[in-house]
Amino acid sequence: MLKSKTFVKKTRSGGVMKVVREHYLRDDIWCGSEICAECKQDSTVLQKDACIESGLCSYSHYVVPDTNVVLHQIDVLEDPVIRNVIILQTVLQEVRHRSAPVYKRLKDIIHEKEKHFYTFTNEHHRETFIEREPGESANDRNDRAIRVAVKWYSQHLKTSESDSDGVKVVLLTNDQGNKQKAQENGLVVYKFEEYVKSLIANPELVDRLALSNDDKNEITSSKVLFPEHLPLSRIQAGIKSGSFLQGTFRASRDNYLEATVFVQGEGEDSTEILLQGLQNINRAVHQDVVAVQLLPRNQWVAPSSVVLQDDGAAKDDNVEEDEDEEEKVLKISAAEAAKKPTGKVLGIIKRNWRPFCGMLNISQIKESTRHLFTPADRRIPRIRVETRQASTLAGQRIMVAIDGWPKHSRYPNGHFVRSLGSAGEKNTEEEVLLLEHDVPHQAFSQAVLSFLPKMPWAITPEDMEKREDLRHLTVCSVDPPGCTDIDDALHCRELENGNLEVGVHIADVSHFIRPGNALDKEAASRGTTVYLCGKRIDMVPELLSSNLCSLRSNVERLAFSCVWEMNHKAEILKTRFTKSVINSKASLTYAEAQLRIDDTSKNDDITKSLRGLNKLAKILKRQRIEKGALTLSSLEVRFHMDSETHDPIDLQTKELKETNSMVEEFMLLANISVAQKIYDEFSECALLRKHPAPPPSNYDILLKAAKSKHVEIHTDTAKALADSLDVAKVDDFPYFNTLLRILATRCMMQAVYFCSGMDSDFHHYGLASPIYTHFTSPIRRYADIIVHRLLAVAIGADSTYPDLMDKHKQSALCNNLNYRHKMAQYAQRASVAFHTQLFFRSRGILNEDGFVLFVRKNAIIVLIPKFGLEGTVFFDTKNKVSPNIVFDEEGPSLKVEQHTFHIFDRVKVTISLDDSNIQHQKIRMALTEPVIPGVSVPASDAEPQAKKPKLDR
Repeated sequence: MLKSKTFVKKTRSGGVMKVVREHYLRDDIWCGSEICAECKQDSTVLQKDACIESGLCSYSHYVVPDTNVVLHQIDVLEDPVIRNVIILQTVLQEVRHRSAPVYKRLKDIIHEKEKHFYTFTNEHHRETFIEREPGESANDRNDRAIRVAVKWYSQHLKTSESDSDGVKVVLLTNDQGNKQKAQENGLVVYKFEEYVKSLIANPELVDRLALSNDDKNEITSSKVLFPEHLPLSRIQAGIKSGSFLQGTFRASRDNYLEATVFVQGEGEDSTEILLQGLQNINRAVHQDVVAVQLLPRNQWVAPSSVVLQDDGAAKDDNVEEDEDEEEKVLKISAAEAAKKPTGKVLGIIKRNWRPFCGMLNISQIKESTRHLFTPADRRIPRIRVETRQASTLAGQRIMVAIDGWPKHSRYPNGHFVRSLGSAGEKNTEEEVLLLEHDVPHQAFSQAVLSFLPKMPWAITPEDMEKREDLRHLTVCSVDPPGCTDIDDALHCRELENGNLEVGVHIADVSHFIRPGNALDKEAASRGTTVYLCGKRIDMVPELLSSNLCSLRSNVERLAFSCVWEMNHKAEILKTRFTKSVINSKASLTYAEAQLRIDDTSKNDDITKSLRGLNKLAKILKRQRIEKGALTLSSLEVRFHMDSETHDPIDLQTKELKETNSMVEEFMLLANISVAQKIYDEFSECALLRKHPAPPPSNYDILLKAAKSKHVEIHTDTAKALADSLDVAKVDDFPYFNTLLRILATRCMMQAVYFCSGMDSDFHHYGLASPIYTHFTSPIRRYADIIVHRLLAVAIGADSTYPDLMDKHKQSALCNNLNYRHKMAQYAQRASVAFHTQLFFRSRGILNEDGFVLFVRKNAIIVLIPKFGLEGTVFFDTKNKVSPNIVFDEEGPSLKVEQHTFHIFDRVKVTISLDDSNIQHQKIRMALTEPVIPGVSVPASDAEPQAKKPKLDR
């Protein structure tokens, strides 16, 4: 049966357009229930014995949640207890339009067979489709459609039952009007809260309930603490007129009374507006999109340099203490030049709340169910939650979601989502680390795994026809020890004409991952493999990453090869790209490859290939450096793990060998060659990578540090910087140059992916290359898969598809990849920090040599080269009299009593783990040399502390 749906929509020019769509109604949409004999369905989802023990519904029943229940109570619906649920098409469509994250979670639940969630297409069923009546709102029409579908189900299942005690259908809603109309229609209907509270033997589910508006008002005081947020219509009008600004709210990690709002302008023209004080921050949470109003210029202030954590006891909506704190901390007069544009939040345009990890602060009031939750991320305010299982959750890492932040409440209100495990335990902390850095780490779904090749897999004759057979070449791979996801392999051989042939062979991942399928979408979403200490979160399933795509030795593998003909001066004479089949002759570590090169008694084909590659790589590196490429430094650490407990037993900085540089040179060369090729072919949609030049102000600290040792650094160009770093030396201080390069690394901007049709600046500052991309690691980077697809189309080895040629979609993809890469880096650093804490947990106090890396107003930041570790030595402590401190910003230098500290000064410190706050454990350093009476601690006092019971064994 065919119906037509008519609706009007606004055009871009502001006009109105009438749209008529055909809408088909069908008789063959089945109910999905096991008890039904009428529907001609091959398989069913809803069980015959649908028993959830409930005080309200003592009978077997299915539940039908309305849209608002799904949107606000998804945490409860995800619980294994909630089964046999009918999700109506009306609800699914509304959820999809209103919340993408909730829609994805709902789809994931529907795909879980053991949950028995059934999607009923009521909008296309002849007996459940309804027309919108004149004067009826879209919301009221949808509520009516839900009631009609529930009534149909109730009657349909009644006629299917052999006895009257069969399965009933229960509507769950929080809308009083909808509930009343459902009761008038004779439907079984309950409020969601009363239904969940009625569930027998599942009291913990009550804690997961998101607060309704009634509940939110119940647990706050009547006193208004914050200004009212403006309605969205007023905000939009204000933004349009220019009296308000829209931006992203960024809370401070160091000062809970301060934040900034980043306002995106045209091109490079972006501004940051400073917010100070709780009233001006006005209930905004980190990453919210907010509307701000600039304060008059005479009210502008300078950023505070004070570290201020909201660590006081629960103030229970009494903000007087905060206001006193603001008076002391924020009303410091500042030089006019230091003042920044200052504003206040008028309203929230979009909340960017997510479930937050942290710990519960148990209330001191006996039998209280209201407690404060402290998030692990210091930028998030504490959250008030209600729970009856506080004693169980004490000492646990838990997840909490925010429900709202009324103007009467000092803190936002939220609800318990789930427990992650005991705080301090390795698995728990790793889970927190991944969740807090938004690293997708769930197991790959069946939908994703279904697109993997069936085993046993082998290269087919059809594959061979389309590829160049390079199995005869002496190809080998060189990687870190223990590497199983081998992306790249190399070869070098002499040609008959005396020139050299060099090949970079990259795993052909795009052969296995086809555009647009579930495997491709999952890889695109993850964006990158994340390497933690002793653990890897793969971008693609292990069958590909460690087996079929990995270029292991002595097996045939599909590759994408970049082959050059070069002369002995490393000048490129010819370049070609080809899909190929290779058979690697050796999988070597950097150390093994280095031993082969250095061992004069070895002269086999693999060793000759490595020596040829190494010789050319040295020339390529020299040429790059002559063009102005930077050689920077950052200390990377390697942990040696206990084979049984997997705890770190040793910590060393990574030692780089000549072979590291050899592999890097050819990867860079391949990436540059491919970048040029795909840009030549697709100037509008090539996926490239750029590294912007830092603004001159970024170099201030580097210039001051060099000047303090009477060394001059030039930063006009990358070449000038590279040259002056090369000659920067201080007598009797061999480590000075490394320190300078570490500092120079901190001055750099982040490299980013971009689409060539959306940008004009392609330059890669650090590599001194006019164009660059990523081609060489498709197992662990999704950007490389896109580059492979572009290159394959360019050489006629594969067909294109619409999204590949769409610069806007390509640009949106780049944004996600940049975000995922950034979060992966932060997660890796956090993993190193956590394992460093584990390492020092059992070692008491150690004495170590270090260098001052930065000087602050009340502290020095010290680098310990032995461990690649940074820590802060504070000179103003709360529990003892602070010494006389004078900070000179120009130096910069810090005078503590009679001793003056400069950047790069040698110091000796004690290192220990401060685990007094289990959620925010940190490495604590104390000065032993130079000796400053009343400040430094004697090294002899560095006795190992009594070890606490280990939490992670």
